[in-house]
Amino acid sequence: MKTTDRLSELRAKAALGGGEQRIGQQHAKGKLTARERVDLLLDDGSFTELDAFVLARPTELIPDDERVMGDGVITGFGRIDGRLVYVFSQDFTVFGGSLAEAHAAKICKVMDLAVRNGAPIIGLNDSGGARIQEGVVSLGGYADIFLRNVLASGVVPQISAIMGPCAGGAVYSPAITDFVAMVRDTSYMFVTGPNVVKTVTHEDVTFDELGGADVHARRSGVAHFESEDEAACAALIRRLVGFLPSNNLDPAPIARSDDPPDREDPALDRIVPDVATKPYDMKDVIRRVVDDADVLEVHEGWAQNIICAFARLDGRSIGVVAQQPTVLAGVLDIDASVKAARFVRFCDAFNIPLLTFVDVPGFLPGTAQEHGGIIRNGAKLLYAYAEATVPKLTVITRKAYGGAYDVMSSKHIRGDYNVAWPSAEIAVMGPEGAVNVIYREELAKAGDQDERRRQLAAEYVERFANPYVAAARGYVDDVIEPRETRRKLVAALRSLAGKRDTNPRRKHGNIPL
Repeated sequence: MKTTDRLSELRAKAALGGGEQRIGQQHAKGKLTARERVDLLLDDGSFTELDAFVLARPTELIPDDERVMGDGVITGFGRIDGRLVYVFSQDFTVFGGSLAEAHAAKICKVMDLAVRNGAPIIGLNDSGGARIQEGVVSLGGYADIFLRNVLASGVVPQISAIMGPCAGGAVYSPAITDFVAMVRDTSYMFVTGPNVVKTVTHEDVTFDELGGADVHARRSGVAHFESEDEAACAALIRRLVGFLPSNNLDPAPIARSDDPPDREDPALDRIVPDVATKPYDMKDVIRRVVDDADVLEVHEGWAQNIICAFARLDGRSIGVVAQQPTVLAGVLDIDASVKAARFVRFCDAFNIPLLTFVDVPGFLPGTAQEHGGIIRNGAKLLYAYAEATVPKLTVITRKAYGGAYDVMSSKHIRGDYNVAWPSAEIAVMGPEGAVNVIYREELAKAGDQDERRRQLAAEYVERFANPYVAAARGYVDDVIEPRETRRKLVAALRSLAGKRDTNPRRKHGNIPL
C-alpha cells in the first residue's frame, strides 16, 4: 500500500470517530457530531486539525481494538470572520466523550497555543465525564485543564458551549471560562446526576429539571446564553466573538457602521415617565443610543432587574450595564450585583469600555437579602467598578439613590464621563423616605399628614433630588437633553481613546467573593 493511501485511510477512519452506528445514535438524539459542530462554528474551510491520530493510553480495561484515533476529542484552530480561534470539540461517539489522559492532553495543547498566540479558546462540550477505565489519570487530566483555565483567565477570551451532558468535574472548566452557552433540551450541567440526588436527598428530579438550559439560564445564572438548537448556538458564539478582542493586549474591536455619530433621537425626551414610580423599558433606551440598535444581551434570562450587554458605539465594542425599571423597579439585589460585577470585570480585563445607564432606587431590603449576603455581594459590584480602568461612561436617567448611586460607576469611583438627564433624582434616599425621617415630628403634629408629606416631598425634590445639585459639585459633568445622549457619548468615548490609568502594584486584590 502506498504511503499516501495509508494516510488517506487513517484520516477517513479518524473522521468516523466511534463509527457510523454511534453517529446515527447521536443524530437520533437531535445532536450533531463533534466535526459537524466545528464546521458550523468556523469559517468554511478554515479548520486545521491537530492530533487527529492520537490514541488512548493502553490499559487492561480498554482493548486495543476499542482505542479510536482522536480519543474522543477534535482539536485544532480556525477562523471566525477571518480571526484566529482555537477550538476543541468532544466526540460523544467515542467512550461517551469521556475525558482521559490523551483526551486531556489534546485539550491542554490547544489551550496553551491559544494563550501563546493570543487567540480565543472555544470548547464544545459533550462528555459523560471522567473515563472510569483510566482511573485517577482522568481526574489528573481535568485538573490540568482547570489550571490552564485559571491561567488563561483575563488573557484570552474563553467560551464554553454545552452541547450534551456535562457532569461532575466536567462542569468546573466551563464554570471558570468567561461565557457558557447551552442548548435547550439536549444539554445539561450538574455536579451530581438525578440518581445520586435521589440516593442522597430522596428528591425525584429529571435531567432537565436538575440542570437543563432553562434552569441555568434563568435560575442559577450558570449559563450566559441559551439557544434553541446547536446551529443557533454556533451562530451566537460567532456573534459574541465579533464583540471581543482576541486577547488582553488588543483594543476592543472596531466595526464599520453607517449610524451617524451625531444622530439625535427625540423619542428619548419622552421615554422617562412623569410619574416617578412608573416603569419604562431601559432596553429601548440602549437600542436608541448604540450603533444600529444592535445589542447582544448576556444573562438575558437571569437577574433581569439589571441588563448586561455588548453593543457598539461609534463602531467600537462596548459593554453596557443598566438597571431595568420594569423588573423590581431596577433595584440591586444579590443576583443582579453578581451578574453585573462579573460582566464589568470581564470588560475591564479585555479593554472594552463600559457604558452605564443608572435608574436605581437602591439595594433590595429584606431578611432574605440580608441573610443571603447582600452586603458582601453588593460589594462585588462596587469593587468591580472601582477596580476598572477602561473608559467608563455613565448616564443617570432617573433615580440614583443611596449607596447604589456610588456603586453604579459614579464619578467618585473613577467614572470618566458622568452625565444626567433633567429627570435625574440624585439623593441619599427617595423623597418620601427622606421626608419621613427629616420631618417626623412635624408630620406627627400635622392635621393632614398626607398633604403635608406631599408638600415636603416636593420641596425636597426641588432642593436636593435633582441633577443640578450634583452638577454644582462636579459629581456629574453635565446635564444633557436625552435626545443628545448618543452624540455626547460618542464625543466622550473618542476623547478617552488614549486613556491611561493603572491600579497600585500588587499580586492581586481580594474581591469580597
